[in-house]
This record gives sequence, C-alpha cells and structure tokens, in this order.
Amino acid sequence: MRRVYLDNAATSWPKPPQVYQAVEYAMRQLGAPAGRGNYAEAAEVDGAIRETRRLVANLLGAGDARQVIFAANGTDALNLILQGLLGNSDHVVATDLEHNSVLRPLRYLHDRHSVASTLLPVGAQGVVDPDDFRKAVCSRTRLFVVSHASNVTGAIQPVSEIAAIAKDHGIPLLVDAAQTVGHWDQSPVSLGASLVAASGHKGALGPLGTGLVYIASELVEKIAPRRLGGTGTESESDQQPEQLPEKYESGNLNVPGILGLRAGLEWIAEQGLETLRRHEQDLTTSLLDAFSSIPGLRCYGPPAGRNRVGVISIALEGVENHELAAILESSYRIQVRAGLHCAPRIHRSLGTFAAGGTVRFSIGPFTTRDDIILAADAVRKIGETLR
Repeated sequence: MRRVYLDNAATSWPKPPQVYQAVEYAMRQLGAPAGRGNYAEAAEVDGAIRETRRLVANLLGAGDARQVIFAANGTDALNLILQGLLGNSDHVVATDLEHNSVLRPLRYLHDRHSVASTLLPVGAQGVVDPDDFRKAVCSRTRLFVVSHASNVTGAIQPVSEIAAIAKDHGIPLLVDAAQTVGHWDQSPVSLGASLVAASGHKGALGPLGTGLVYIASELVEKIAPRRLGGTGTESESDQQPEQLPEKYESGNLNVPGILGLRAGLEWIAEQGLETLRRHEQDLTTSLLDAFSSIPGLRCYGPPAGRNRVGVISIALEGVENHELAAILESSYRIQVRAGLHCAPRIHRSLGTFAAGGTVRFSIGPFTTRDDIILAADAVRKIGETLR
C-alpha cells in the first residue's frame, strides 16, 4: 500500500528533493564546520549559513538577519528564551494551549527560581481571549507566551491583539511558531512578536535537528546565553562574545541540517507562502467536510476557514484513540498521531484528557486530495466495523 503521511505537525515528510541533496552535499563535498576555517569549503559553508539566516529572517519578518539564531530544535529555541530571560520571582502569562516545551521549562523555573506562571484558559474552539492577558498582568510580569497555532486544534491565535496588550505594558511577547512557520503567510514579527521560537523541520521543511529563534534587538542584553563555549570568534578571550549571533551559538552548528533548511526555504519561496497556505486550507476544508458526515465522529477546534492551520483532531465514538491510529497504519498505511500531543492542558479544556487525547491528522505541502479521500474513507470504514 502507498504510504499516506498525515503527521506533518510532528515533522514534515516528504521534503523537497533539494533538501536531501543539500544535506548530502554538505556531508560528502563540503565537510567543513561553520566559522572555523579559511579554506574554500569552509568559506562556502559560511556563505550558505548567512544565506539561510537571511531566508529565515524573511520568513519570520525580522529586519536584521543577525537577530536569527539557529537552535537544535523548537524545544531548544524555546528554552533559550525562557531560561535566558526569566529569573527569581518573575511572572509569566501563558495559555492552556502551550506545548510541554513551554510548560516544562516554566515548571522547572518555578521549582528552581520561584518563577510564577498564569496559564490562561481557551474557549470551546481552542482560542484564547486576548483581554485575559491584560487582566493577568501584575508588577512582576516579565513575559507573555502564546502558540501562534495549536498543535491539537489547529486554531490560529489572536497574536496581533495580544502583542498590542504586551506593548501597552512594556512586556515582551514570545510566540511559539512551530505550527505556522512555512504554513502561514503572516509572519510572527509583523504581528508584533518580539521573540519567536520555531522548529526548522516542520513547515520550514528542513531536516530534524534544526530550530529557529528571533530576538528583538532591545532584548539581546536581557537574554543570557544558555550554552557557552567556542564560537570561532574572539578566541583570545574567556568571555562569551556579546555580538549576534555568536552570543547564542557556541559549539559547531548543524551544517548539514542548516544547508538542508536553506533548500527547504528556497523551495517555499519559489512556491509562495500564500499558495502553500491555500493548498493546505483547501485540503483541511475537504477533510473537515468529509469527517462531518461520519456518524459518531467529533472534530475539535474551529470550523474550516482562515482561522486554522491544517491540524485536525478527532475522536471516534466506540473506538479508542490509539486503536484507531494503529488500524489506520496497519490496514491502510495511513500515518497519524494519537495521544496528548505533548499539550496536556488543552485536552483538559476540550474534555479529551481522560480519553488519552485525540487522533491528529496534519496536512503538509505534499499532501494530496487522494490522501484526504483515503483518510476519510478509512475512518468511515473503521467506524462502521468497530462501533
């Protein structure tokens, strides 16, 4: 059977062919580190890293490519900001949407540094009320955090409204853009984010092991590096460089991953973000429509339209979530994800926590209409057989 991959919210697959070629070229032909050589291959690596940084800056809406930091993944990106910015007795306002990549660092900071967190509720469709951020501000509030889009419901959050409230109070806004970078044609920085963290291997179509950070210039002095060491610059000093991006990029960069990321970003630029968004929204609408006619099936999140990305969570009456995912794989070769999706609090809000979460279908740029038809038909048949 043909593999039908609908787990793009975890990592995108397949990648554009250029991505695989770029990774192999970096390893087989270049074989050089970034910022640590003056021979031809090392110079080519440095130029490729700079170009990738520029492409990321364009995607995120950053004005200066030096404000883009490469991380190991989206989790590493979030930890750089959260642990680098927050200190003793600070207060954070976040939401019940957040991934464990936010929730667990906040718990760690609470336990070790008395950092307090207010986690705002979400409505029935998985959208936070911006005014709740305003109500939660106190004298110790040092950061707002919100996911641009939920990795469970796909709901786009009102980032621009939250950013306006953050600006009114002089509080930085960190946007977790893991589910929108490469999928959505409104950049987080253009919406008012002063800090952005994202994966490089999801919508940006890079390899696993790549992550992205944007830091507004006024916050650079306030965010301490989490990783200290060699940068290939100022080697005579035992102090960490203060300039960007070296302040946050100690150790060897993932050159094959970053060059693969460049190829993914170039492919996105060729296709056009608006074109990619329309493709994914059309398929999302088709899948939601097909699911709506299946007896006993419930979809979570907003209806079809411009207020969601291609992430759809469902529950099928009479069928346990992991069983449904397992049958889809074993009988139909359709690959989805069942569980809490590392975002437990939103499942409490949706009433799906006790059932172990939901079954998530997530669409990517290479998802086809045939994939959608096969997925909907398979779920319908499973429901008819097992209910």
